[in-house]
Amino acid sequence: MSDTQLSSELLPQHIAIIMDGNGRWAKQQGKPRLYGHRVAVKAVRETISAASRLGIKAVTLFAFSSENWKRPEEEVGLLMDLFMMVLTREVKKLHKNNLKLNIVGDKSRFSTSLQKKIADAEYLTQSNTGLVVNVAANYGGKWDITQAVKQLAISIEKKQFTSEEITEESISQYLCMSDLPDVDLMIRTSGECRISNFMLWQMAYAELYFTDLYWPEFNEQALLEAVSWFINRERRFGCTSEQLQSLMNHK
Repeated sequence: MSDTQLSSELLPQHIAIIMDGNGRWAKQQGKPRLYGHRVAVKAVRETISAASRLGIKAVTLFAFSSENWKRPEEEVGLLMDLFMMVLTREVKKLHKNNLKLNIVGDKSRFSTSLQKKIADAEYLTQSNTGLVVNVAANYGGKWDITQAVKQLAISIEKKQFTSEEITEESISQYLCMSDLPDVDLMIRTSGECRISNFMLWQMAYAELYFTDLYWPEFNEQALLEAVSWFINRERRFGCTSEQLQSLMNHK
């Protein structure tokens, strides 16, 4: 099978990643939890770079769930500071490489300065045509479906259409990332085998890949192994991570 066929037919279009295990990895190193979050940025860079070179259409990273507010106040504050710093530093690199950044979730709980930083970052990259990088922040799958239903109810109240006309497609239009294909491959690190209220609607038919690697350990090779596993699950084609590496080098 040629590299061209491998690229167009077999690769997942949309990969979702639950980046888990930063704190546990840091503890193993004898470091504070925030050290794990900082090192995790390198794993994000490698993953985005590899996905872009493979020709993946979209990657959605679960950065901060709506449940994460229950963590210790100090850790939440440090995470918000880190988010602000990474946004400032990384968005220019994304823009330079023609990547598009979207922050998905309920942004209303963020500080005014962070909301402005998010809006500026999205505006800078909105016309880019490469890999779409979605960062799910203060996001939950149940929240996503609930806000979609609310918007749908408002449309019905305005008599734009009737309840009898509601379909799966009409609900999908109001969900986050409605302009992207549903998730083909979900990756979760750190050995946990659950989806933790992440993209419940969009992952209805996704292949679920769980790895024991902690997120700070995740790298290009780990992504290639996950994509290779997906191809073999979907198409029973004896794809190897080496073939994918070769495909990346030809792009």
